[in-house]
Amino acid sequence: MRNTPSPYNRLPRRDFLKQTAAQVLTGTAVAGILQAQHELLAGEDAKAKSKPAAGYQLGAFTKSFQDMPIPEVCKAFKSIGLDGLDLTVRPKGHILPENAEKELPQACAAAKDAGVKILFLTTMIDEPDKNAERILATAQEQGIDRVKIGYYRYQTFGTLAQQLKETTKKIGKVAKLCQKYEILPCVHVHSNAFLPSHGTQLYQLIQDYSPQEVGAYVDMLHMVKEGSGDGWRQGLDLLAPWIALCAVKNFSWERGDGRDKHGHQKWEVKTVPVADGISPIPDYVAALRKLGYEGTFSLHSEYKGRHSWKELSTQECLDQTAVDAKYFRSLWS
Repeated sequence: MRNTPSPYNRLPRRDFLKQTAAQVLTGTAVAGILQAQHELLAGEDAKAKSKPAAGYQLGAFTKSFQDMPIPEVCKAFKSIGLDGLDLTVRPKGHILPENAEKELPQACAAAKDAGVKILFLTTMIDEPDKNAERILATAQEQGIDRVKIGYYRYQTFGTLAQQLKETTKKIGKVAKLCQKYEILPCVHVHSNAFLPSHGTQLYQLIQDYSPQEVGAYVDMLHMVKEGSGDGWRQGLDLLAPWIALCAVKNFSWERGDGRDKHGHQKWEVKTVPVADGISPIPDYVAALRKLGYEGTFSLHSEYKGRHSWKELSTQECLDQTAVDAKYFRSLWS
């Protein structure tokens, strides 16, 4: 067990902020925080014994289910034993950003009626603007305490160091806005030309922010795709205090169509069922458990389109999500 407390054994964000502010005013901030950390660490074993084995929450990303009304998605997810929704609130999402004030409360009410929760929101917030304010303010009113923020792209080759510095500042601006609404902005690891494309790079971007300011959204597909040997594990090791969300999905490499202009064989990445891919899901789960993570997981059932190993209908996506959920839960039994 690391000597850094898990984010899920720390004070809730709003309580942390209130307590820290009060202690600064009384001149006891440092002593109070050290004492709080000591108590959290001392009580970690007792908490672990008192928690049920399945202390995590398992939901699914709604991207593949956007042709269904949200109330129907809630009922469908409940029927396959999920705890809730990773709801898209973004351009071309289940809810458009400009409609968040009206439709997000309706979605939360539908989830409650179905016996599930809106676990978090997937957004494209990458800077403070009116849509970001609209989404965050409504999320706070509905008791949603974390969001996946938008993406930052890797641009000109040869300038990565400067791009990382600029991206760190951009994340800080979003974090400052989120702090206003007591919501944790989570940065997703996404392979290819994104910042961050792997776990170690995410650590570079957020290491100067506290886990109360910025969260890490780790990903079982993208982190292994960019670091298949042990890079994914080392990324988790570095990110441990910040981990606040985890995507569950898997992939395989398939021989592509033909060769490039140099005669080199083309290869493609395909999304496959969770138990069938290259990502060592059992090992990934074991590493998270060793770090004390008992938070939120999102099944990314991206089984539509050219990136999927097979083109599935919405119902077939739901059926495969049920299979994936059963397999994933078996790893935590």
